[in-house]
Amino acid sequence: MQAFPPSFQKLVHELSRLPSIGEKSATRLAYYILKEEGDLGKKLSSAISEACSKIGLCKTCFFLSEEEQCRFCVDPGRDSHVLCVVEKPMDIISFERMGEFRGLYHVLHGLWAPLRGQGPESMKLAELLRRAESAEIEEVIIATGSTVEGDATALYVARLLSERGIPSSRLAQGMPKGGELEYSDEVTLARALAGRSRIEAL
Repeated sequence: MQAFPPSFQKLVHELSRLPSIGEKSATRLAYYILKEEGDLGKKLSSAISEACSKIGLCKTCFFLSEEEQCRFCVDPGRDSHVLCVVEKPMDIISFERMGEFRGLYHVLHGLWAPLRGQGPESMKLAELLRRAESAEIEEVIIATGSTVEGDATALYVARLLSERGIPSSRLAQGMPKGGELEYSDEVTLARALAGRSRIEAL
């Protein structure tokens, strides 16, 4: 690695910070960017800069948006009585690809994972509780993944909602154990949504 020019090493280092990208993959990507014709590097740099400057979080559901509210929150055709809670923005895309859910969303941006130092304060949980206490919300669907942390988060959130008299449900176990919504196919996700069940909080 030391044999490469400093600027190339810096590019590799930054690329290797991306999820699932190790040093070897980062090195291949860096080389591809540099050798590709058509100013790929400049276009990529410009696109990243524009996205970072324009995109923030929706003030209501915390999905990605260039405006104060995202396209889901301002859509009058969505069912405002049903709120689907997900871990990350990509999970919403999975639901939309399925095409069978017309309610609203709330992105937690994390899971309850005490062993990793992630508690309730690391999620958009207080904001969720405020939304759920709205008179319009009749059901909260907790759609975290079927991982240990996803299950723990679902139970924790369900208990907090139950204390406030708000009913919640969980996706059916058509979802593979240990699976994340982002990687679920549309049929599996649709069946899990249709077969969701009430969470009886302890």
